[in-house]
Amino acid sequence: MGKIAEECLKKVFLEARTYNKWHDKPISDELLQDIYNLMRLGPTSANCTPLRILFLKSKAAKERLKPYLAPGNMDKTMASPLTALLAYDLEFYEKLPFLYPFAPAKSWFEGKPKFIEETAFRNSTLQGAYFIIAARACGLDCGPMSGFSNEGIDKEFFPEGKFKSNFLCNLGYGDPEGVPGPRAPRLSFDETCKVL
Repeated sequence: MGKIAEECLKKVFLEARTYNKWHDKPISDELLQDIYNLMRLGPTSANCTPLRILFLKSKAAKERLKPYLAPGNMDKTMASPLTALLAYDLEFYEKLPFLYPFAPAKSWFEGKPKFIEETAFRNSTLQGAYFIIAARACGLDCGPMSGFSNEGIDKEFFPEGKFKSNFLCNLGYGDPEGVPGPRAPRLSFDETCKVL
């Protein structure tokens, strides 16, 4: 394994942790654009790219989020420099003539709400994982989480009903004191995988 690959793997996976405390260092809008431009390259089915992101950076935006957070997520979220609200677009298929010009993909979804919801949720979750990897690769630390009211957040931030919240991710430059102890165990290959 080359030195660059090893360093990248350390930052993205091997030494990456979920952070609960943050240094008081801002995140530029340019860095957010860099992260997005990396994340958007990850594959989704029929290039549907349903993820939509609200970057909650201002105190006012964070205050709107606060009432819908679980108590255990409140302090770390309010203290983070930025919280990304990752959501999915239930009308993602409207953009398929541009995103997937190889077939009439829009027609695959029209009038099929269950298929739309499944596709949007699955692929926005994939894109959310790409987002975490891209953020780490760009030098940020992440604190992804559930533990909030989807219904409350959707009503507050997406009242028109077109977008639905998936998960939240605090971003910033993590303070190691906010890492909650040693890495939790992971299941082994043999416990979770089978080669047929």
